[in-house]
Amino acid sequence: MIRLFVTHDLAPGARLGLNPDQSRYVIAVMRRAAGDPLLVFNGRDGEWRAVVADSGKRGAVLQVEAQTRPQDQGPDLELVIALVKRARLETIVEKACELGTRRVRLVITERTNPDHVRLARLNAIAIEAAEQTGRIDLPEIIEPVRLGALLDQWAAGRRLLFCDEAGDAPPVLDALQGQAPGPWAVLIGPEGGFSPAERARLRSLEQAVPATLGPRILRADTAAISALTLWQSVCGDWRKSAASD
Repeated sequence: MIRLFVTHDLAPGARLGLNPDQSRYVIAVMRRAAGDPLLVFNGRDGEWRAVVADSGKRGAVLQVEAQTRPQDQGPDLELVIALVKRARLETIVEKACELGTRRVRLVITERTNPDHVRLARLNAIAIEAAEQTGRIDLPEIIEPVRLGALLDQWAAGRRLLFCDEAGDAPPVLDALQGQAPGPWAVLIGPEGGFSPAERARLRSLEQAVPATLGPRILRADTAAISALTLWQSVCGDWRKSAASD
């Protein structure tokens, strides 16, 4: 069934006017007509069943019927990613959202050589990923800041899986063994790696958990996907899903 992210408040009987892109998708691409069902969510009120109430020239209007799932959120997991080339950054955002990341924080490091960041485009990718994966929370994409400024304000209770490929860090599964879920972040550096000063700063951070992703040098998108996958398998909601099955 089609799932759409909407900004409207959701309640029984509410009527939702879709924007032009959504209307075109529902009417022209997916060939839905009056009375056809679909699912909607806004990241606040859970997921709801709705039907197409009007599919005229002015766009589609939906009528909300009943809630299908109450609002919930996945694990409190952030991805902190150094800016990389645009296409790879878009892939990282998409896959991070598919893997259950609650936030993606963009950072500028000493060796960052970024393209111009289009936050609107990244947010659109996050919305589409949430629609397709069945999420009912919306991942947040946070505008770039300097790595040092982010670390200056790092929350005391949030652990940081620091993917350190230049030191003597243990394998990531060993580093995560025995760790509690709680608030976490995964940090992936730029293609050129962290500078010695940045590595020293990260190593001095009490919340940092250094780890290596193996014997091969990974591109940033591969490293992000790998680290998030391994974290989910050890500390995330994959274990919860397996237990509930």
